[in-house]
Amino acid sequence: MSDSARAMVHAFLERESLRQVEFLAELVRVPSDNPPGDCTPAAERARELLESLLDQKVETDLVPDEIVKANGMISATNLIVRRRFGRGGPTIALNAHGDVVPPGQGWTRDPYGAEIVDDPDHGLVMFGRGVAVSKSDFATYTWALLALIELETYGVPLHGTVELHFTYDEETGGDIGPKRLIEQQLSKPDLAICAGFSYAVTSAHNGCLHFEVAINGKSGHAAIPSTGVDALEAATDVLKALYAYRDELSQEHSEVPGIDTPTLNVGLIQGGINTNVVPDRVTLRLDRRIIPEESATAAEARLRALIQAAVAHRPAISVEIDRILLAEPLLELPGAARMIMALRTHAETEFGVSIPVHGVPLYTDARHYSTAGIPTVLYGAGPKTLQEANGHGADECLRLSDLRKATAVVALALVDLMRPAEDTGTDRSRE
Repeated sequence: MSDSARAMVHAFLERESLRQVEFLAELVRVPSDNPPGDCTPAAERARELLESLLDQKVETDLVPDEIVKANGMISATNLIVRRRFGRGGPTIALNAHGDVVPPGQGWTRDPYGAEIVDDPDHGLVMFGRGVAVSKSDFATYTWALLALIELETYGVPLHGTVELHFTYDEETGGDIGPKRLIEQQLSKPDLAICAGFSYAVTSAHNGCLHFEVAINGKSGHAAIPSTGVDALEAATDVLKALYAYRDELSQEHSEVPGIDTPTLNVGLIQGGINTNVVPDRVTLRLDRRIIPEESATAAEARLRALIQAAVAHRPAISVEIDRILLAEPLLELPGAARMIMALRTHAETEFGVSIPVHGVPLYTDARHYSTAGIPTVLYGAGPKTLQEANGHGADECLRLSDLRKATAVVALALVDLMRPAEDTGTDRSRE
């Protein structure tokens, strides 16, 4: 990386700072809560802004209504921007999601106001739902691309294609966003960088399995309990087995920094008819987090077998197990190391601190890229943790200095990844 290229990126982002911040504010001001998931209006506003900024048409993928409804949403439109530089080189996707969790209670500022406050410790801070998770990275990735276009006009040699993938279904799993873009062959990237935070490069994350377990018995009068088959009593057998299994899982440990053990949580229990009726049906909702070393298929099979075995001694009880969600873990694939090195090197320069490479125990829709065999990492604008940003909480916020520095990091990392072959001794178009 030449000092002149770095200086040009810095100068460009300084000139563009106000426009970048206003772009982010415009996105925050358009609600895109999911649920209910009526996200096409937000996508349309983003498309208008992008076309004005980039002076090119943005490709839109309006997801069919029946597919959207099956995904538990009202409307969704995916946006794709493609920009080629030079000849050959890798295609690099930059993905961020524009759907957000509903604001909830406890806000002291308008969740859609994009209010900017001068904080004595952190400088200018923008507040608003989605400002950190992850509308901020619409701005990060857009201005990283604009910085590359600026470098090209000054003759900096770049070879490859940058694609912006802006999707709107992360809160429901990403099946009609990133997964759809890949499965419908609307994009075939070689590498992917997905929304993250500035002070670490995320190379892996947990997978997640959600089950709904229905335990069926037979109702009867509470005065004569023997006339019924108590589904709640059978459910206690299932719960006992699940909690014993949770203790067993706590003894397994991931080797990925930032990820500890597999987990199991019973998050919801419903059942019964009335106080004076033997309960005929009890349902449980389970959350099983899967560490990168585990097989998601094996984890699901083990949990199904455990639940069935727990009630096997009760022939009058039947069990229905429905998978609600299966999210594969994000794994560090061969080829990710180049991205990690580029992002980490430039982040340490821009932020002046050590930048770790780690995993996180949550899951994201970035996994759809890695599941398709595309080396994928998470990096973007934001503080060290979700808690610092109040991600998914009241008064979600973003330090605008982090936004500008992260944008520089992504732009400079892209320059490294798109260097011509004579600079590296490698024909990158064949990697």
